[in-house]
Amino acid sequence: MKNKSAQSQAWKTVQIARHPDRPQFLDYASELFDEFDTLHGDRVFGDDGAMIGGLARFNGQPVMVVGQHRGRTTRERLKHNFGMCNPEGYRKSQRLLDLAERFNLPVFTFIDTMGAYPGVGAEERGQAEAIATSLAQLSRLKVPVIATVLGEGGSGGALGIGVADRVIMLSHSIYSVISPEGCASILWKTAEKAEQASEALALTADKLQKIGIVEHIVDEGEGAHLNPDQVMENLREVLTQVLAELQPMDAEARCEARYQRLMKFGSSNLGLAS
Repeated sequence: MKNKSAQSQAWKTVQIARHPDRPQFLDYASELFDEFDTLHGDRVFGDDGAMIGGLARFNGQPVMVVGQHRGRTTRERLKHNFGMCNPEGYRKSQRLLDLAERFNLPVFTFIDTMGAYPGVGAEERGQAEAIATSLAQLSRLKVPVIATVLGEGGSGGALGIGVADRVIMLSHSIYSVISPEGCASILWKTAEKAEQASEALALTADKLQKIGIVEHIVDEGEGAHLNPDQVMENLREVLTQVLAELQPMDAEARCEARYQRLMKFGSSNLGLAS
């Protein structure tokens, strides 16, 4: 049985991941990348403010950048739909990933969402299909793909841009199949058990690295909101290192390695966190 202090630590991590002053995608994009030129629309229905992406330079090299942005003020949060993407967001990211492959550009994705938007309109326009297509596209993309969880990585909404050669997490970010509140509502019929659920979900970076879901953890001290410049510099170093590892690989070999990485999930090869 897990002790109370372990449960409290997991719940504390959830609170830090959701801190209102925590740096968001556009904060990182402005610091890590130069000449970030955003592209808009999915060419089917419209433009989704929750998913932002475009061309940029990383250490002078042309790359494609895609990420989820929540917003801080009420106006910004409404504009970006609190970081919850509609199908248009995933179809926009698919369009950008196609461009990346066409022009041989490495892809950086940044995850920060409670989950995909669950509204009726989103379902009517094919939310599940859009996410599934994104998963398939990312799994076979021939350019390097590096995903970073900045804050909250929730459910299929996160996975829609989370299939990658390497996954990086900030040390106080979380990544899970469902929110602690949602999990508690299913298991205990009350969201008040969210703290217990946060421990049961094994959603912290250290536990996910231990079972092979995540390759790298970026130290953020007591929280990225307290020292954002240092955290961004730490992340830049890891991204530079990972890109240097992936880029020299043959495209087919990289795709096969990505496939094998995915096939380990749920198998005895991963093992369980103690």
